[in-house]
Amino acid sequence: MRPFSKLYMKEGDVMIGTQVAKVIQSKNSAFPVGSHVVSSCGWKTHAISDGKDLTLLMADWPKNVPMSLAVGAIGMPGLTALYGVEAVLKAQKGETLLVNAAAGAVGTVVGQIAKIHGCKVVGSAGSDAKVAYLKELGFDEAFNYKTVPSLEEALKKAAPEGYDCFFENVGGQFSTFALQQMKEFGRIAVCGGISTYHDTAYQTGPYPLTTINWKQVKIEGFMQSRWQSDHPQGLKKLMGWYKEGKLKSREHVTKGFENMPAAFMGMLQGENIGKAIVTV
Repeated sequence: MRPFSKLYMKEGDVMIGTQVAKVIQSKNSAFPVGSHVVSSCGWKTHAISDGKDLTLLMADWPKNVPMSLAVGAIGMPGLTALYGVEAVLKAQKGETLLVNAAAGAVGTVVGQIAKIHGCKVVGSAGSDAKVAYLKELGFDEAFNYKTVPSLEEALKKAAPEGYDCFFENVGGQFSTFALQQMKEFGRIAVCGGISTYHDTAYQTGPYPLTTINWKQVKIEGFMQSRWQSDHPQGLKKLMGWYKEGKLKSREHVTKGFENMPAAFMGMLQGENIGKAIVTV
């Protein structure tokens, strides 16, 4: 939302966003009244749709699983983590994976999927409470990047042998230090760069091309929409892990549509653990 609004939106536009919504009136048999959909209509309390931007919640969604997870661990953030770990990084058993912003909606799922695949997982987060949560999720190592004396030393201590995979959510200085700790033929999946979203001008060099060259590191940016046709299968996989207890999810809940801007700003400031949602 943050970079998109900065680059492509103007004052007065409806803020982009995804919601789980209930159909309250319908002339479309594919979306009967009472059904629930995942909608991309943005920050609205109500919306009218021709159905093109709606996806029915999976028919066998368990009653004991919160539907809000359809915009979280069993939705776009979960799919982002899934494709990043499996399709981009191709993480394998015995490898070491690093993820920053690890206590967020995507990062928490990244770490858990990597553990399912038999990886050693290292996570970085911005508070001691978040680090404790990462340990609860099964992360092998986790540290508070805001309080460690040296980010470089923290990365080395967490994985002296180096990193095979790096799931990048932050950018900036963290990337510079992490790149130095990559193993030869390491892979980096670039999902985001939250540390740069408030910059008024794009950051420029120096670029560590020699390190990338000598280590023969592969760096690939990606978005989950690349695998749109695989979404149904991916969601079933995520739901299966959730029902088996292999995938856990925590939500940071804000109540009230009028509080959406505050919730959004709070998320960017790191107030949430797990997925930040607003209930209306």
